[in-house]
Amino acid sequence: MAAEIVNSRSDGNADQDGGAEPHDSFDPAFALHRGGKMAVQATVPVRDKDDLSLAYTPGVARVCTAIAEQPELVYDYTWKSSVVAVVTDGTAVLGLGDIGPEASLPVMEGKAILFKQFGGVDAVPIALDCTDVDEIVETVARLAPSFGGVNLEDISAPRCFEIERRLQERLDIPVFHDDQHGTAVVSLAALRNAAKLTGRSIGELRAVISGAGAAGVAIAKMLVGAGIGDVAVADRKGVVSPDRDDLTPVKRELAGFTNKAGLTGSLEHALEGADVFIGVSGGTVAEEAVASMAKGAFVFAMANPNPEVHPDVAHKYASVVATGRSDFPNQINNVLAFPGIFAGALQVRASRITEGMKIAAAEALAAVVGDDLAADYVIPSPFDERVAPAVTAAVAAAARAEGVARR
Repeated sequence: MAAEIVNSRSDGNADQDGGAEPHDSFDPAFALHRGGKMAVQATVPVRDKDDLSLAYTPGVARVCTAIAEQPELVYDYTWKSSVVAVVTDGTAVLGLGDIGPEASLPVMEGKAILFKQFGGVDAVPIALDCTDVDEIVETVARLAPSFGGVNLEDISAPRCFEIERRLQERLDIPVFHDDQHGTAVVSLAALRNAAKLTGRSIGELRAVISGAGAAGVAIAKMLVGAGIGDVAVADRKGVVSPDRDDLTPVKRELAGFTNKAGLTGSLEHALEGADVFIGVSGGTVAEEAVASMAKGAFVFAMANPNPEVHPDVAHKYASVVATGRSDFPNQINNVLAFPGIFAGALQVRASRITEGMKIAAAEALAAVVGDDLAADYVIPSPFDERVAPAVTAAVAAAARAEGVARR
């Protein structure tokens, strides 16, 4: 039976187990989440025996036989062409860390309803009770026939890199780790507009990224691919550079294509004269370090809930300031990217999401701002209805251009 994912609200206020006062009697977040935020709803009626015979047996057998003979028909006659699996192991959930699969479900449900609201894409939250790379890859690969794409979510680094790589090599549907690529796409879009606003090109900028986890590595790769002048990445021990003997394989690879200036030492040292700061690590950057950046610098401090540089401090020295928070201008929010990226990929039945598709998404997102470009508006709002259609169209066109589209 065809079905769609819909938002679900329950107005129940029944006592929780043990008879304690319900959480939702004093916290509206609990009231909203009671009963979950989504449900499954049929998209075809089953009103009588004729409907039943078409939706289920015997009519369904004809459709099954056709798909068995021509497997590609599964996209036409099931929900596969419009549904994504949102998969986590609960090891890196928001700013909460390793809280386990059950506790991750409210976030995965939230992600699923954002897919639907902002991209028209159905999504199913799947929380796995395993953290071993081999087990996750095998589990997701065995689930894959039911879905048109896989969105990996809140899986800790460095395992997330290998999981995504191995799944994409094994599957012929898009596999996308949003913590990496969604953040990178939106960051690049904001940076393009910030550069445009100040009369510069990306190739003239030197950036410093605080954080060498999933987001930091992906942002660095995307900025290099987009032609950034130079970018250095710093972790807790300082700038990632080839001379360090404590690098993981991922960071060793990172050192190979970043930091053309050969910087070493602390994040603060790297910020001296830098044009761009991008924070995806948490912690606090001293005001003195921000003051040492180049005139007209950009500060993208994206840690939540506490940015690495508070906007009040950043505005003293920077010409453009962005955060990950919705209560400040220029929010770097992944919801600007992933719904449209998947919608575009599913529209053309792409086998994967390429770097070119991600860069196309960033360019389309930046273009939505148009003539309204200003220091407090280098990136559109998630509620701008132009965003998802623009990103969807750009990603679909890029997929066709890169030869990964199947229609």
